[in-house]
Amino acid sequence: MKRKLSLPAWIFIGMFAGILAGLCFLGNPGFTDEYIKPFGTIYINLLKFLVVPVVLFSITSGVISLKDLKRVGSVGVRTFVYYMCTTALAVVIGLILASAFKGMFPPLDAATTAALEYEAKESPGVMQVIVNIFPDNLLKPMVNTDMLPVIVISILFGAGILASGEKGKMVGNAVDALNDVIMKVLMMIIKITPFGVFCLMCNVVAVNGPKIVGTLALVIGVAYIGYILHVVVVYGLSVKCLSGMSPIKFFKGIAPAMITAFTTTSSNATLPVSIECCNNLGAEPEVSSFVLPLGATINMDGTAIYQAVATIFIASCYGVDLSLGDMAMVVLTATLASIGTAGVSGAGMIMLAMVLTTIGIPVEGIAIIAGVDKIFDMGRTALNITGDATCAIWISKQEQKKAAKKAAVAE
Repeated sequence: MKRKLSLPAWIFIGMFAGILAGLCFLGNPGFTDEYIKPFGTIYINLLKFLVVPVVLFSITSGVISLKDLKRVGSVGVRTFVYYMCTTALAVVIGLILASAFKGMFPPLDAATTAALEYEAKESPGVMQVIVNIFPDNLLKPMVNTDMLPVIVISILFGAGILASGEKGKMVGNAVDALNDVIMKVLMMIIKITPFGVFCLMCNVVAVNGPKIVGTLALVIGVAYIGYILHVVVVYGLSVKCLSGMSPIKFFKGIAPAMITAFTTTSSNATLPVSIECCNNLGAEPEVSSFVLPLGATINMDGTAIYQAVATIFIASCYGVDLSLGDMAMVVLTATLASIGTAGVSGAGMIMLAMVLTTIGIPVEGIAIIAGVDKIFDMGRTALNITGDATCAIWISKQEQKKAAKKAAVAE
């Protein structure tokens, strides 16, 4: 009897087939852009279509499943602290790596830097981010896919259902049923992931292939070294020491989500696949339903490494040496900025503009790397969702240990 290939295997095949096909179209990227990319866009649209209902019903269902408002608060605080710590570590790794290669980043002449143009989107202040978290309209955040307010709505509804006791059970059952329906739709879309990955990867290679060769190849390489180091060291140790799981088992299980993130460059679009992978790895469904949507919005480890590397690279291009104080400000700004940055493709550029402004580097410098931002984005998004998964596994292990202790005491 022949053994059927698993979904992760098909996703790997789709990715490599896309790379090979993209190489074949290096001289004719217009064809892939016109006839192949649209199918990948359809796949992304289907994933994005599910983002709001998945977050809304999964977090609400997760809060209800936790059964205790104190437990909801406990899980939320631990998740937030974990995310902020790993993001700060990511910035430090990025700064150390970029500083080591700084001498190889050539400064640009005055005429070149003067010709640079980049119009930065306005980034909200800290207080505005806090205000924006709390919606003034129930439907507007869902229509705009503004995930922080959607998360707040989900938590409040879940808390309200728990606080209503017996009266809230009927609504809770309806939410659980809707969550099950959404998950069934999710599985239908996940099955076409290999095809979507093929189309997206084919177009990315065909369009960007020649651009990665040259002076920008070094800074892209430094960023990817940072991504790999963070995955192996920080996430590997987290999974091994905090969760007691084999890193190999973890990375094998989360691979489909990493590939999906790599090709879609959107943490939110990858969310349905991430939840499925974490549940298969043994995460508690109520925990992954709560932790992962939160992480897709506020946990940006890959983006943080990109900020650090890009900041030092752009500073070097302008002939500016960053002081320890400047670097400390980069760590602080990039960590805090990750909270208010949406988990969508290209959001890292907005964060970078914020970081550059904070330390006095011309924002126009972003134009130097804007052309290859997609390549940075692919790696940093894959890293972002991997960090979310490590947190979900860790919190799940902690909750399982607590449950086991309570059961032992009860006996």
